[in-house]
Amino acid sequence: MPTKTRSKTRKRKTPTAVVSKSVPGLAGVGLVRIGSESRLELRDRLQMPRVLFGRVVNVSERTIAKVEATAENVDKLQRPYNEMYRLYHALGEVVDPETLGAWFITANEAFDGLKPIEVIERGDAHRLWDMIYRLRSGIPG
Repeated sequence: MPTKTRSKTRKRKTPTAVVSKSVPGLAGVGLVRIGSESRLELRDRLQMPRVLFGRVVNVSERTIAKVEATAENVDKLQRPYNEMYRLYHALGEVVDPETLGAWFITANEAFDGLKPIEVIERGDAHRLWDMIYRLRSGIPG
């Protein structure tokens, strides 16, 4: 007797409304609320967990959680978040923005084998800006 094979189909989640809420001092819309969860807009775009995003903007996971829970500005997040927001948009002009989250955590020969997140952590974000400049102007590498 032949056996039937079941196709594994996943039910698609019905999209929930995305609601945005500004956070004083932060670029963009600030927070996006997806279902019952609030996230910083940039963290959501990069699809990063809080701990990894904290490394990118050089603040603790706790600080990010506080902002996401209360929508209050935390001074120590304002400057690095806004700088990262600018960097994200500049990178999005030369690279597919959908791939940037993974790009930040992938070793890159252009940075001597370092991951872009490690370049930022070392205080060398200017290397990313230099790469953007070169890509925009067509200057080889």
